[in-house]
Amino acid sequence: MNTPAPAQWRSLDARTLLVHCGWMAAPLGSLALTALATGGRIETGAWITLAAIAVSFAVVTGVGLARWVRTDYRITDDSFDVRSGLFTRRLRTVPLHRIRTVDLTASPLHRLLGVTVLRAGTAGSSGSRGELVLEALTVPAARRLRAELLTRTGAGAAARDSVIARADWRRLRYAPLTFWVVGGVFVAAGSIYRVLDAIGIEPWQLPFIQDAFHQFGHSMLWLTVPAALLAVLALGTAGALALSVENWWNLRLEWTDAHTLRVRRGLFTTRSVAIERARLRGVLLREPLLLRAGGGATVRAVAGGLGNREENRKRSSLLPPAPRTEAVRVAEGVLQHPFASTQLTRHPKVALRRRRMRGLLFAVLPPTAVLVGLGLAFTPVLLHCAWLFASLSTLAVLWLARDAYRNLGHGLQGPFLLVRSGTVSRDTLALQREAIVAWTLSSSPFARRAGLVTLTAAVAAGEDGYRIPDLDAREAPAFAAAAAPGILDEFLADTEARTCPPFLRSGSR
Repeated sequence: MNTPAPAQWRSLDARTLLVHCGWMAAPLGSLALTALATGGRIETGAWITLAAIAVSFAVVTGVGLARWVRTDYRITDDSFDVRSGLFTRRLRTVPLHRIRTVDLTASPLHRLLGVTVLRAGTAGSSGSRGELVLEALTVPAARRLRAELLTRTGAGAAARDSVIARADWRRLRYAPLTFWVVGGVFVAAGSIYRVLDAIGIEPWQLPFIQDAFHQFGHSMLWLTVPAALLAVLALGTAGALALSVENWWNLRLEWTDAHTLRVRRGLFTTRSVAIERARLRGVLLREPLLLRAGGGATVRAVAGGLGNREENRKRSSLLPPAPRTEAVRVAEGVLQHPFASTQLTRHPKVALRRRRMRGLLFAVLPPTAVLVGLGLAFTPVLLHCAWLFASLSTLAVLWLARDAYRNLGHGLQGPFLLVRSGTVSRDTLALQREAIVAWTLSSSPFARRAGLVTLTAAVAAGEDGYRIPDLDAREAPAFAAAAAPGILDEFLADTEARTCPPFLRSGSR
């Protein structure tokens, strides 16, 4: 009998060496800025830095060469193997049936060199140790390897492509309705300040900045302050638009076959993420306050094998800020099950009272007390500021508490658990009931006194746990048992367990 030939080991592309040298752009750029700022006069310290860069270049090039020579991979009938290591050889073998996601990522440097990074996420992976990374492969080789991995894992059955979403420039009008409109300006300003400070330049000593502060201080504040705010909004809007274009350029969200969901996007840094249906546990419809005011929403996937929290945030995004009706359509297309029209169960009225009290105690009372104390100690003007702040903040707290309460809801829709909560960001979760592996019922002393309990569903995907806050303590165990039968059976064996939920305890399948 003829035995099959063993699988051949394959090598990385030689351009891996150039990728490893990309780190030199930052120090060389700092050196160039220093020379520009000093009129070409480079001091001894700069020459020492340049010499250190040269030595580091030689070391990194040697390490990169050794890594390229000593790293290879292969696909056998039942595993994906990667060999690496210079002095200590390391062989990582992952069964093909455990590979759940395949991510192709290319930074601007990778795209310039015509290569990409392949990350294969495994079942239950929550960080860099739970995935296999190959850097760098040529784009055609990476695509063939991804198709081969997905085919070997059982996701290669031919089927008609089903495109759920494509790039649409009309969505850009929702990009400014995000945190980056204001926060992005300050983040960028802080980054520029750190860079200038690192190369020995005092930003406050630059002539044009001093002139700007001089003009600002001698002008009418009722004109200059609004002008400054408008400038921040203009810069933030431009930045948000640019960031949205870079992240979501050429978006294509589709079912490539009956088993694989794939999202491709990116302008300078391209990203292509493939999620196996078996690891897709639900979707999260997210509506931040400003975006919700504009009628928009975003969509994220709840899936396993997407890496740690930061990587999960990047890989789970399925749709940029878009009209809520379109976001709902995309979410239902991903799940292939309607859920948005389901009527959710309202939470007890006492939950509204708790939100009002928390807002008044933590957002209104402390600043008001501080202003009153300062007013009594220094000037009566602060007393007027105190009552004005108390009046306005009380109105805001009462409105936000009412909105937060109206957003609370939970229910069941076929195979899915539905949860909605939040006011700063209203989140609607559709989670597969069979994905729930444990329940946790928790309550603070004040919540127990109010007869409320927070129910947390533990899931081996997404954020690992999803909360249903402020449920009726008498109804929470029964709802948990109905949503995921079998987990709480031992706690519901008698009538007492139904009326007195076992706080701070959990069960598992």
